[in-house]
Amino acid sequence: MSAGHGKLFIVGTPIGNLEDVTLRALRVLKGVDLVAAEDTRHTSLLLSRYEIHKPLVSCHEFNEAKRTAEILRELRNGKRVALVSDAGMPTVSDPGMRLVQAALDAGISVEVIPGPSAITAALAGCGLPAVPFLFYGFLPHKSAQRRKVLTGLAPLPFTLMFFESPYRLQKSLVDLKDVLGNRRAVVARELTKKFEEILRGDLASLVKMLENRTVKGEITLVVEGRPE
Repeated sequence: MSAGHGKLFIVGTPIGNLEDVTLRALRVLKGVDLVAAEDTRHTSLLLSRYEIHKPLVSCHEFNEAKRTAEILRELRNGKRVALVSDAGMPTVSDPGMRLVQAALDAGISVEVIPGPSAITAALAGCGLPAVPFLFYGFLPHKSAQRRKVLTGLAPLPFTLMFFESPYRLQKSLVDLKDVLGNRRAVVARELTKKFEEILRGDLASLVKMLENRTVKGEITLVVEGRPE
């Protein structure tokens, strides 16, 4: 790292319950010069809760290319910058990878401050094998593309994990059942939040359980790997 360069901190933040923030994350957020946030309004709630007052700039999927150049200039000028997303770890199904790559390419030090994760929270409480597992992220929006992806995953003997929108949940569960067979699965909704809900069963029972419900919130799906 060249003399005078700043440092980029990738800071994990709570996935719902603000009490889950780590002491290290709070220390780092208090010590940086700038916070780059997926949504400044969302992050300001966390900072206000812990009486942290720092300049905020947005860094989301629609402005990341432009914002990366601006933040890189700050880092080259010796500033310490924290990158946060709305929940969990930046770059993991969230913006930030472009900035991290640019900082590394520029020889700027990058430090990860780990924190809560919907992936590990759902995996720990799902009742399915935790190792090995494969986290795919969000499935494609369209059923034909989704089924193509699931066909490729079907032979794997790994517990499968996905993020899903509540608006596509029912259709995705049907596609999972049709392509993978009637495997054991878990729908984990609003983890660590007030209305946390974890539904367990096989895919057919989950489809039936949710067919007449309006589902809201953030969802993590866990599905049994190919049975031996």
